[in-house]
Amino acid sequence: MYYKPKEVVELYRDGCRAKVNTAMPHLMIKSIFAGVMIGMGAAGSSVAAHAIANVGIARLVASFVFPVGLMMVILMGAELFTGDCLMIVGIPEGQISPKELIRTLVCVWFGNLIGGVMLSLLIVGSGQLDYSAGLLGAYTIKVALAKVTISPIKAITSGILCNVLICFAVLMTMCAKDVTGKLLASFFVIMLFVTSGFEHCVANMYYITAGIFAKMNASYAACAAETYGLTSNQLAMLNAKTMVVNNLLPVTIGNIIGGACLVGLPLYYINK
Repeated sequence: MYYKPKEVVELYRDGCRAKVNTAMPHLMIKSIFAGVMIGMGAAGSSVAAHAIANVGIARLVASFVFPVGLMMVILMGAELFTGDCLMIVGIPEGQISPKELIRTLVCVWFGNLIGGVMLSLLIVGSGQLDYSAGLLGAYTIKVALAKVTISPIKAITSGILCNVLICFAVLMTMCAKDVTGKLLASFFVIMLFVTSGFEHCVANMYYITAGIFAKMNASYAACAAETYGLTSNQLAMLNAKTMVVNNLLPVTIGNIIGGACLVGLPLYYINK
C-alpha cells in the first residue's frame, strides 16, 4: 500500500504551515544538518569515483553512494533547500504566504551552505584527500573548477533538470508508508540525477568549497597540474567569488524553477 499522488500533494501542502512556523534557530540547525548530510554523500561519491578514468562509469559508481545523503535528510527530518522549493504548493490555498516561503528558503539555503562549508573543512582536515597519493585531492580540485567555469545557461538548465528529479524523489518517498519503501523510492531517482551529472546547489556547496580548500594544499595542486594539466591561471579561477557568481546563483535559480515551477505548481494544479 502507498499514498497516491493526490494524497501526497495534499500531505505536503498541509505540512507547509509547520515548516514556516518552525523557530528560526531550529530551522537553521536542521538546514545545517542537511548541508552536512548531502555533503557526506558528495564526499563519499568522490572517493568512489576519483580513480576511474571513464566518465560514464565514474558517474555510475558515484551514483550508488551519493543517494545516502538524501536518505539521511528524509529520515532525519533535515531541511534541504532543493526539496523545500516544493513549498510553493502551500501558497494557492493560503497555507503559507509568499513572504513566508521566501524567508524559509533563504534561511534553509544559508543553513545548507554553512553545513557544506563545515564539512569541507573537516574532510580536508581529516586527510581523506590524501587517498591515492593525493589524487583524490586533485580530483576534488578538478570537479570544483569544472563547476565554477560552467556557463550561466548550462548552470541554470542543469539546475532545472536536477531539481525536477530531486523533488520527484522527495514526493515519491512520501508515497511510501514504510522506511524500506522510502529508501528505495529515493535511491533510484537520485542515482539517475547523479549519473546524469546535473547541478545541485547544495551538493555544490560542498564540492566547490572542498575544491577551494584542496587548492590551498601545494601537493594537491601539483597533482592536479600533473594529472589533469591544470594551470595556475585556471586554479586562480577557483575562489569564493566564482563559486557564488558562476555556480551557486545560477544553479539555485535553476533549482527553484525546476522544483517550484515544473514540479510543485503543475502537481498542485492537476491534483487540487
